[in-house]
Amino acid sequence: MDAPRFEESTLLFGRDRSERIVAAELAGRFIRLFYRTPDGVYFHDDPFHPFIILTNAHLLSGFPRPTTIRTLAGSGEFRHLALFNDWRTCLDARDYLVRTTSKTPSAAAAPYLFFSDPIHQHLLLTGKTLFKQIEFPEIRRLALDIETWCAPGFEFSNPLREEDRIISVAVLDSEGYEEVLSGHNLDEPAMLERLNRILQERDPDVIEGHNIFRFDLEYLRIRAARHGIRLAWGRDGSEPRVHPSRFTVAERIVDYPRWNVYGRHIIDTYFLLLVYDVGNRDLESYGLKAAARHFGLARPNRVYLEGSAIARTFLEDPQALADYNLDDVRETLALSRLLSYPYFLQTRMFPYSYQNCPIRGNATKINALFLREYLHRETAIPRPSGDGELEGGYNNLFVTGVVGPVAHCDVASLYPSILLAYRLQPDRERLGLFLPLLDELRTFRLRAKKMARETPDPHLRDYYQALQQAFKVLINSFYGYLGTTIHNFADMALAAEVTLRGREIIQRMLDWLAAQGARPVEVDTDGIYFIPPAGVTALGKAAELIGELSTTLPAGIDVEMDGWYRAMFSYKMKNYALLDDAGRMTIKGSGLKSRGTEKYLRDFTSEVVRLLLHGEGDRIDAVYQEYLQRLRDHAIPIDRLEKTETLNESPASYQQKVQQGKRLPAAAFELALQSERDYQAGDQISYYVTGHAKGVAAYENCRPVGSYDPTKPDENVEYYKKKLRLLHRKFIPFLPAEKSLFE
Repeated sequence: MDAPRFEESTLLFGRDRSERIVAAELAGRFIRLFYRTPDGVYFHDDPFHPFIILTNAHLLSGFPRPTTIRTLAGSGEFRHLALFNDWRTCLDARDYLVRTTSKTPSAAAAPYLFFSDPIHQHLLLTGKTLFKQIEFPEIRRLALDIETWCAPGFEFSNPLREEDRIISVAVLDSEGYEEVLSGHNLDEPAMLERLNRILQERDPDVIEGHNIFRFDLEYLRIRAARHGIRLAWGRDGSEPRVHPSRFTVAERIVDYPRWNVYGRHIIDTYFLLLVYDVGNRDLESYGLKAAARHFGLARPNRVYLEGSAIARTFLEDPQALADYNLDDVRETLALSRLLSYPYFLQTRMFPYSYQNCPIRGNATKINALFLREYLHRETAIPRPSGDGELEGGYNNLFVTGVVGPVAHCDVASLYPSILLAYRLQPDRERLGLFLPLLDELRTFRLRAKKMARETPDPHLRDYYQALQQAFKVLINSFYGYLGTTIHNFADMALAAEVTLRGREIIQRMLDWLAAQGARPVEVDTDGIYFIPPAGVTALGKAAELIGELSTTLPAGIDVEMDGWYRAMFSYKMKNYALLDDAGRMTIKGSGLKSRGTEKYLRDFTSEVVRLLLHGEGDRIDAVYQEYLQRLRDHAIPIDRLEKTETLNESPASYQQKVQQGKRLPAAAFELALQSERDYQAGDQISYYVTGHAKGVAAYENCRPVGSYDPTKPDENVEYYKKKLRLLHRKFIPFLPAEKSLFE
């Protein structure tokens, strides 16, 4: 079986065929490229020509430094490419443009395009990308994790406090090298010096850790500075460059100190979990241990320690602490292997470093593909189109309650399929790259899926599976790209036309199913849950029905059988539960499984839904009474009562808004302000509510979970009973009797 050569596509993978590049860094007037070979890593310096793209060549007419201006062909607004001798001159030109135009590079009306990352600029202009013809197991990845001492009387370890310190450092690399540095054998300066030597000796391409940016690296930096030790981690012996940064994923904002280590990448598995969960929404927590259990990566004999027990374990059982620390890096390396592989493959395509690929949005990546090709063809680039309104897909709820059996069908990649089937492309994309690129991605994905199914080699199977997933994400992002307002080739009017055609297709599907005697339960943009017509009582017959439905739609619009369920509980729009023939239950929607809800309420919801799906709704009131009694008896563990919230802004910003009357007080922020720890946007805080009255304000009666004493339980029983009672009421309309006894 001949393996397809995906990387021959210059649109997707860039025109430069340079192989085995693992990193790129600015080096004076050059970009230094690092190549990994079987004999080690060597480097080569590429000439670097930094640039700014202008709407008018005269914008730099008064700039006093050497500049080469090339006029780009076509009708795009950005039609003049200004090239400079070095990066410093390019930055000076940017500053000159800011002064003379009164527009920063990020301003919507700025008459110039400036890209702030010199590596991104070089990759855009040359068509090079990292990792071509090098496989994931060949790059050297090193996981790092530290454990720290916390002085008595304090809740969190603080690197600025003299008595707090690093007491254990574990490292593990992808070639099997492992080492634990213990504070029993080495003082803190010696541990830091040894860590320096490990990084130089093992020479990793990637440093990995869980929440490594916001904890491990910062702790190491501050303690090293205290002892006057240089963290010479760069491939040139340099110290890391650190600056404040912000990572945005969906509605979540994470402030963090970004580290750049010369010639290496840093991958934070915490960030990978955030991105993963946007599309899956099935993680209970973003903690390393919880994620390892979720993905089945935790060893059966894995050592677990509570944070409050770290210091005591260090004194009483240092080997247990070393084992715990080593288990952390084992899980980090395994978690990164699972979640970072698609980004490794994307780095072959996109003009970004590996470290940047996971934190760049998909629309931004797609825009970079167009920019790269336009620059290669010396073609002018359009200005982003600005604001617009976009009507969404067809969503409707037809039935609530428990029904069954239920089939689910959906249109495979509905919006990309519409774009291809109707040959729709943005007006402002004049080189005609949009549809060929989308078509190539779809073709490649189908071929990669086929190879994943057919190859007997497990490593190749993993490769093709990750590759098809990377292609799938990009394919489904093309429509989203059209609906943006900040990217150069977006087209809001075209996005609106696509959604209109999508609604028409779904309506045709509904009409056809109704004509066959089927009854819709819910429609959600590209899929339909429906009660099949009489006589369709099994999966095979339902698949035949959906196959017939697919033949009634335009060529290129394919409907697939996506599921067959014994029962469905339809609660409200986009909130439902499914029970398959094997007895597996799936719950979807924040109304039924919100992570913002205390776990005891999620447990209760899950039990209620299970009973409803199995036709045992008459037992729900008994379960409700049992939960009430357990609350009265303090028999529900505090980890089921705690609430975990993510800070969506800095505590200082929150405090200012509360003082100005711009927002209401919130428990998590109040605890953050009271804590000695320096909380930032993106941090999570877990707390429980104290007091006695059911109507207390949580922000006035909250305590951190770590302070809970099970021998002196002080949780507010009446408060938690009230929340349970309100939840129970939501299910009363779905109970077998007209009215619950405990309404």
